Amino acid sequence: MKSESLKLIEDVITNFAKLTSIDISEDSIYLEFIDVELGSPKDEDFSLSMRFANNSFISIFYDNIWDIEFLSKFNYKMHFLQEDLIMDVRKIKFLDFEYLNTFFYNYSKSKNFSLDKDFDVHNIRCDFFCLIELNNIAIVVGGNEMNFFTPNERIDEDILKELSNQWMMYYLTYHQKRNIIKDPMCENHPFNR
Repeated sequence: MKSESLKLIEDVITNFAKLTSIDISEDSIYLEFIDVELGSPKDEDFSLSMRFANNSFISIFYDNIWDIEFLSKFNYKMHFLQEDLIMDVRKIKFLDFEYLNTFFYNYSKSKNFSLDKDFDVHNIRCDFFCLIELNNIAIVVGGNEMNFFTPNERIDEDILKELSNQWMMYYLTYHQKRNIIKDPMCENHPFNR
């Protein structure tokens, strides 16, 4: 995807989304988000999944060990984790080394998961990576392949634009009828702040 599309994904996730699951299966890592500002929410609860593969890694930055309790179920022998959780997304960025450097100073500890024995989060050598800041932890996930999915299809740039336009039309309709209906996703949108 082009940088404009990645910027759009950052925008639709940062405003209101929640990270709901992390799945690691050998060299594939899936992250699922709900309440993203894509599509028409009245039709379905819209979710967005990211998949990183081909030399993938995930690093978790934290201060308190209890904040990463969900990692206790990681199977080191099979390199497998399937964990449901609900965490508010404070910020998400793609391919931003400068933002990554803040994690090294803002958090006292980190935990890395990669099949590459020489992996070093201070020297990322893959084509794509994503930085996600949650309430008490931060996650860096990456790989040489990066794909996005809705519950129904794989997203390319054209589909992403269409889904973004659908959500914007939903938001504008809501804004006209806001005394009749209430949608917390629209109320918390930056346009209303």
